[in-house]
Amino acid sequence: MDRPLRLISTNPVDALARTVEALLVVASQPLSVDELADASGDDAERVETALGLLRERYSEGRSGIVLQQVAGGWAFGAAREAAAACARLFERPVERGLSQAALETVAIVAYLGPVSRPEIARIRGVAADSAVASLVERGLIAEAGRESGTGGAVRYRVTPLFERVFGLESLAALPRLDDVGADEEAIRRRLLEVAQARAS
Repeated sequence: MDRPLRLISTNPVDALARTVEALLVVASQPLSVDELADASGDDAERVETALGLLRERYSEGRSGIVLQQVAGGWAFGAAREAAAACARLFERPVERGLSQAALETVAIVAYLGPVSRPEIARIRGVAADSAVASLVERGLIAEAGRESGTGGAVRYRVTPLFERVFGLESLAALPRLDDVGADEEAIRRRLLEVAQARAS
């Protein structure tokens, strides 16, 4: 018995959504609305409408894949319920848990970057070489120039991968230091001291 053919919608927005879906699947990094508009040959407003359709289609609880706005663009990622299985499959170093030292270090770089290893060590109160090297290897931080003067220390900033891994649309989405609990008062004071010293 022949099965009836499943018709593909000819609605222009549905067709654009399929194109945007394909672009996001083949992309190696999040794509902005403007990049999607350029690649699809359509306008940004219609791309945003298409993204809305895809976000509804690929939402938590409906699919093992979710459409996320991360690192200043749009990308597909694993749904929460499938994230652990995906991490086991790929065993990426970045997806393994970060040590407390690495978490402290990446937080300092995210809030104060570009920042050097000596500045990180001064804030943490311990050497930062191992934590910085680990974060560079995982692709969460990268070099961002050197401090002025001869033999200036390398400065580091977080990468788009950091934003993607931590599910941030941009660094502006980081929690404000004022919102951190009272137990973190000493860390906040150290961060502010370094920030003031850099501004002077």
